Amino acid sequence: MSRHIDLHVHSCFSDGTYTPGQLIRLAKDSGLSAIALTDHDTVAGIPEAMDAASGSGIELIPGIEMSCLYQRKDIHIVGLLIDHENTSLLRSIHHYQNNRTKRNELMAEKLTEGGFPVTVPELERRFPDATLTRAHFARFFVEKGIWNDKNEAFDNYIGEGCPYYVEKAYVSPEDAIRVIHQAGGIAILAHPLLYHMTERQLESMIVYLKGVGLDGIETIYSTYSDAQQIYMLHLAAAYQLLKSGGSDFHGANKPGLSLGTGYGKLRVPVSYLHTIKEYIQENLQNK
Repeated sequence: MSRHIDLHVHSCFSDGTYTPGQLIRLAKDSGLSAIALTDHDTVAGIPEAMDAASGSGIELIPGIEMSCLYQRKDIHIVGLLIDHENTSLLRSIHHYQNNRTKRNELMAEKLTEGGFPVTVPELERRFPDATLTRAHFARFFVEKGIWNDKNEAFDNYIGEGCPYYVEKAYVSPEDAIRVIHQAGGIAILAHPLLYHMTERQLESMIVYLKGVGLDGIETIYSTYSDAQQIYMLHLAAAYQLLKSGGSDFHGANKPGLSLGTGYGKLRVPVSYLHTIKEYIQENLQNK
């Protein structure tokens, strides 16, 4: 049995390019024993992933990645081992998706007025079943040959501060953690070093989030250097947080980044998952 897993993976149901079934087959081909499907603000791909995983030798961890706003910074909370049919979770997701739809409609209007015609129904036809994000706008115009690539799209058109950017409505980290716990899962701070905080700011945020129920942090991530990974392990120990990790695989939307191994060095031990499961059994029911 493989000793490695990947607890941060995206499918075409959000902004990845692989179907959940393809992810399971890729996980098997990559020699992993488990992956967590953590699509952005949706659990719609989990049933397909669970069906594909059945009998495959790959354990599918139901998950979600929720976009939150902390002191005007976009941070992400990953929920692992959630009940994807939980009523409170589904109600919250529906609310978030309504907000996302309004944002997409405003962005489509701005782009059309600026000479880049697109409608949300067009995007929905091109990307059926996906939770539409800015990445889908980028792919739409790149495929049409209007923009060169995703980097140009975000740097010049739809990135923060660009002409066609529309601020999105965020859930609070407190609400995200609460909803994840209500669904029986654990709440993990995703890729803490991507928020470009000072060490003091980062540790202050971790202290605050732990105070409102945060269970763990990603100590292993595709972009971490050896020194950064050591620092993340130190933070997990110092604040008594669970360790998690993953590639943040998006398929073609993150070229060069592989499932299970990231940019080549990433290895998430299966012991992380064992510890998370033990923690849930021992602690979460008391939250």
